[in-house]
Amino acid sequence: MDRMEIDGGMDALPEGVVQHILSQLSNARDVAACAGVARCWRDCVPFLPSLYFPRGAFDAAGGAAAADDAIGRMVGAAARLEELVVYCPFTPARLPEWLAARGATLRVLELRVDSAFAAATDKSTHLDCIGAAAGLEDLRLWGLTLTRAPEWGRMERLRVLQVVGAVLRDTAINAAVAACPNLTDLAILGCECSGELAISLPLLERCRLDFVGSAICSLTLAAPRVESLEVQGFNWISLRDVNRLKHLTIAKTTGTVYHVEMGKLPELEQLSLRGVQWSWGAISSVLQCASEVKHLVMKVEFCGDFDTLLPFPELDLVEFFNSHPKLRKFEIHGAMFAALCQKNSLKNVNSRFVIPCLEDILVTVRSPLNAEQKLSTLESLVRYSMRLRRMIIRISQMKNCHEAGDDFFEDICKFSYMNSDKVWIE
Repeated sequence: MDRMEIDGGMDALPEGVVQHILSQLSNARDVAACAGVARCWRDCVPFLPSLYFPRGAFDAAGGAAAADDAIGRMVGAAARLEELVVYCPFTPARLPEWLAARGATLRVLELRVDSAFAAATDKSTHLDCIGAAAGLEDLRLWGLTLTRAPEWGRMERLRVLQVVGAVLRDTAINAAVAACPNLTDLAILGCECSGELAISLPLLERCRLDFVGSAICSLTLAAPRVESLEVQGFNWISLRDVNRLKHLTIAKTTGTVYHVEMGKLPELEQLSLRGVQWSWGAISSVLQCASEVKHLVMKVEFCGDFDTLLPFPELDLVEFFNSHPKLRKFEIHGAMFAALCQKNSLKNVNSRFVIPCLEDILVTVRSPLNAEQKLSTLESLVRYSMRLRRMIIRISQMKNCHEAGDDFFEDICKFSYMNSDKVWIE
């Protein structure tokens, strides 16, 4: 290659190489800028596999009206379009036109519809046109209102469905999920909903359900292949045929978790229970089913079936660890630690007792009450954990700040000093 060819930049490259380079563009601004440079560059637009329209992309050009024209032109020109992401405001009535033009090739669709559908009287009807893209494999919707079941037909090829920041009706979301029978990934995040959520997906592997607000809500899930499940915001939970679960998180930031029903979880590696108030029956039921768990996070503040907040009942240390012999990492926060530090919690500890697999412990202490019992429990955890590598004691939001608190903290410091190779204080 002579110097003229070198100085020629991209003009000196073979046409196929230029097409490949430009086909990596997806941002609408970059595509428009390149299309205005030369005709040969503009001719590469039909080969673009992806188009992304960011928020604010057309603010200076006239808002939604300008966006509609630009999106229509680019989508119409991109004959091989596989992925369309629209975050900027647009007119909902134009969406059927775009999907009809590229329904045969489109595989990924992501829409931010909160601003686009703000003026619409019935926001659910505008999503019916998604059925025109029957080959979709990945669908992500932000900020929608779904009050009736969308009429997009069965989405047999859809594998990933994500809904974020939506206002939902239980019957509508149940029907929408049922229309996608082959999902492997389902995420409904930061959504408002009440009523009964019923999901049955034979191929589901990963699931995140995050409902916000104080509405009463129940969940029934049947997913024989699910390995990772995170649920937030449900009062009653029934999990069926989930014996392949490896990671399970159940949380409720407001209100009470009254009931959790599931079978044994022989492959469970990580379990996290979080919330302000749980029924003790729900907690004990989950712990019994999770006897094989390796990493346990207990961050529930109170128990009780009604509005009265109650402490955890007394737990026997020996019985607890004998029931969870594979536990390697244990994060104990407040109420759970207090339950293991009651008068009779250590009554069955003897020379034959051993915690075989425990390696890491994080203990959050919030009160100096029962200081002697708490210190004895910490000493037992260190003494009988044969593989213990690290214990972190976190003194957090200590509620009692008189002399008892000072004495307790001093005892903790002495304990840490005597076991300096394993115990740290935060």
